[in-house]
Amino acid sequence: MSFRFVDLFSGIGGFHAALSGMGGRCVHAVENNAAAAAIYDLNWGHNPFGDITLQANDEVMDVPPHDLLVAGFPCQPFSKSGAQLGMEETRGTLYWNILQIIEQRRPAMVLLENVRNLAGPRHLHEWQVIIETLAAQSYRVSEVPTVLSPHRLHPALGGRPQVRERVFIVAVRTNETDPSKLIEKSPFLVNSATNDWDPFDWKLDKHLPLDRKLKDPSLALTPTEIYWIDAWNEFVKTMLLLRNGIRLPGFPLWADAWILPRNLKIPKGTPSWKQDFLRKNADFYAAHQSFIDKWTKKWGVYTDLFPVSRRKLEWQAQDTASLWDTVMHFRPSGIRAKRPTYLPALVAITQTSIIGPLRRRISTQEAARLQGLPDWFSFGEQKASQTYRQLGNGVNIGAVWYVLRQAAIRYEKDLKKTSPKLLRAITNSPQNPDEALAKLGELRPISQVDNGL
Repeated sequence: MSFRFVDLFSGIGGFHAALSGMGGRCVHAVENNAAAAAIYDLNWGHNPFGDITLQANDEVMDVPPHDLLVAGFPCQPFSKSGAQLGMEETRGTLYWNILQIIEQRRPAMVLLENVRNLAGPRHLHEWQVIIETLAAQSYRVSEVPTVLSPHRLHPALGGRPQVRERVFIVAVRTNETDPSKLIEKSPFLVNSATNDWDPFDWKLDKHLPLDRKLKDPSLALTPTEIYWIDAWNEFVKTMLLLRNGIRLPGFPLWADAWILPRNLKIPKGTPSWKQDFLRKNADFYAAHQSFIDKWTKKWGVYTDLFPVSRRKLEWQAQDTASLWDTVMHFRPSGIRAKRPTYLPALVAITQTSIIGPLRRRISTQEAARLQGLPDWFSFGEQKASQTYRQLGNGVNIGAVWYVLRQAAIRYEKDLKKTSPKLLRAITNSPQNPDEALAKLGELRPISQVDNGL
């Protein structure tokens, strides 16, 4: 018998892909975005569109019994009134609804995923509330954040060439009633490269892979974008010559900050980081004034041809000889260039990576591969912008897979008592989720959600 899982804040089903690949059966899913719910339905055979606050509260519990609860939940600030760190403090937040399910359904394991900042200094209170409320429900949990990015995972473990640091909270039910004995002080796992994998060894052609023969006009760069890249490419190549092969500096180069140091006037109250940034740009300009003046005039850098957001170059491509050989991001703050190894995190806004050698943006299918979704996964006929947004909001399957396998190892004794079938399913799954997901594709339609038990 397969283990049962519920998929909260499910998006398009990244968690579902991993758990189905491990042999799980989804007994409940909920997502309040209609477009994402439609894609979930298309691929997993169930429309999860709904409101968790109406399905799990003081009076209603529409979520059936299950072995594993997963949630990529939004984190809202909790009340600090009295700093009681109890369940009541979470009332009015979506985490409170998750707690209601945990309290009443008592799953053997809980896996929560959130952005890196949840474990940052600005959210220490929220973090502590989550950890202490889980322990109060008799769940073993580490108060040391587990942060994982798929670019640190070996390809054989389901890693992907994408920097995507996310916090994972694993909680396992026990028979212990003293919460103080359940909060662990050691990290669940360390955010470091696995199997001696060097993240700079990623090769997009091989590991993503890139579609070299893809001819999609919608992915092509506009003439204006090509103009900006050509201009900065000339800048990069000439600077390498002028600097005798020394790479560009690590701080962002900003044309609007190029002024001779003697003319630099920094307003009172300017943050120290910006003062340093302005001084470095002034010194850089002074060292290369002759070329920079000719370059800005030739390309019309201070005209309408270059909006402010395209007058700044952030070079993170080390010794790469040409801008066209890099992976680029057109960001609101400027153009960022990186070596063509791993890609920046997919985000829920249109900042799609540009593959310089291919002179195009990554496709929706390539973006889906970055999240570990198999090629059979379908987005139907929806607009590409919607698909990019959903993928930017999604969870990386390889990261989920690795976290669950590590959890099974660490919490084997507890899981043997609470859900042996969940333990067996996870430990018997292959190291690489790609193998399991390929088999799922052969068995479609798959993972039909059973709303009744």
